[in-house]
Amino acid sequence: MSFTAKDVQALRQATGAGMMDAKRALEANGGDMENAKQWLREQGLAASAKRSDRENTQGVVALAVDGQVGALVELKCETDFVAGSEQFKSEAEALAKLVAAEGAEAAAARQTNLDDLKITLKENIELGRVARLEAAAGQVLDSYLHVQGGRGVNGVLVVLAGGDSGQVGAQELRSLAHDIAVHIAFARPAYLHREDVPQDIVAAERSTFEAISRNEGKPEAALPKIVEGRMQGFFKSSVLVDQAYARDDKQTITQILGDASVVAFAQVAIG
Repeated sequence: MSFTAKDVQALRQATGAGMMDAKRALEANGGDMENAKQWLREQGLAASAKRSDRENTQGVVALAVDGQVGALVELKCETDFVAGSEQFKSEAEALAKLVAAEGAEAAAARQTNLDDLKITLKENIELGRVARLEAAAGQVLDSYLHVQGGRGVNGVLVVLAGGDSGQVGAQELRSLAHDIAVHIAFARPAYLHREDVPQDIVAAERSTFEAISRNEGKPEAALPKIVEGRMQGFFKSSVLVDQAYARDDKQTITQILGDASVVAFAQVAIG
């Protein structure tokens, strides 16, 4: 079966392949367009497998919020050029909407799309971290997405409850949730409460601080108090409710919350 320059162009438009690759595909498949598409896909996936060990520290974070449900998806790639492309960002947005609608496991349904994207954009592209939060009745969900160079790079979801006294109105609670989300984006807490910090991490930090203090020549009798002080510093840097508020470091997040409370938070950031 013969083919023309128009066939080559049509195959390029359908697959995103280069001119010579499209021509080779048609030659290898006797001009059959569908077989040529499959051939290109197989060849592209083979090339993608070779890229799988290449570092992919760039990418985009997409955010989707639908009522009381929010989702964050990290789509990873190798370069900021690809990360900023409309095709790449659109796929990340589609993934986030799918996760918001159907759950984190639903992202696997778009693996074929990711495989095709690897072929078209010729980079090691893969799904990174995925987060989904849902607010119950009486709670509010809000979000923040930090955009840099035209793409999302740092996303946060927060669910807040108003407390038993009812002192915080719905609109005020939503505004507070947004403020907390912005704080989390830049302060990057790892845990919500001190109890959430795994005991092995607490023990390791305590041991490290004790070794540092000894190496500094601190008196043995003073070590417990010194280590405890440093542990307080660790909690204040890594536990959300203990952190100093980003907009007013004279107040902690607990003080900013007042009668409200953080039910859950999630953060997904590039790098």
